[in-house]
Amino acid sequence: MRSELFAEANQEIQSAERWTKQSSKMLRVNVSSGGDVIAAKGAMVAFQGQIEFQHEGAGSAARFLKQMVTGEGAPLMRMRGQGEVFLARDAQNIFTVLLEDEGLTVNGSSLLAFDQALQWDIKMLRSGGGMMAGGLFNLEIGGRGTVALSCDGQPLLLDCSRQPTYVDPNAAVCWSANLQPQIQNSMNLRSMLRGGTGEAFQLAFHGPGFVVVQPSEGRPEASGQNSGGGGIGGLFE
Repeated sequence: MRSELFAEANQEIQSAERWTKQSSKMLRVNVSSGGDVIAAKGAMVAFQGQIEFQHEGAGSAARFLKQMVTGEGAPLMRMRGQGEVFLARDAQNIFTVLLEDEGLTVNGSSLLAFDQALQWDIKMLRSGGGMMAGGLFNLEIGGRGTVALSCDGQPLLLDCSRQPTYVDPNAAVCWSANLQPQIQNSMNLRSMLRGGTGEAFQLAFHGPGFVVVQPSEGRPEASGQNSGGGGIGGLFE
């Protein structure tokens, strides 16, 4: 049998590493090495070996209350066993971030997976307008381990320390955990009477740190849903 399907570029990349990119759009996780992996529900596209998939709840009363009060939460699953799992999301680009006692805040719609050893919590925005800004929820992840993210296109890394930075909530992929973005409402009565601009809300960042922006405001089918080397590497290469 002959086909371009059998080209070397399409074959599985064998590796003893825990996290291996099979391509720019697919990630292989060795669950046998390093313990359980927490992943977004629906991110698995294939697996080999003996893998169990279990619903991952809030994990604590505080996180459960945040989910109940805000309506925000991440649909997560736990993967455990012996084997490898292949993860992807809508053919988006995939990046990994290695945290070494550092923190990262992730837009829930961009989260793909992370090591179980990392600590996570729902990040509350200071403004009460979070639901109006696209239904965005965020997870703050910290400790030592790897986080896998998906990005709709080639990411842009912005330095927020030089000047105030404003990002569409649906275009923000992740940012430094020390940054505390606020929701800015740029709508005014005159603009509303003329039909608006479609850019009513932004996340305002300012301070030492970065924000990663994707060249997309999310998939149309997700619109309105409540999903929203060493050190910090891989994502910024």
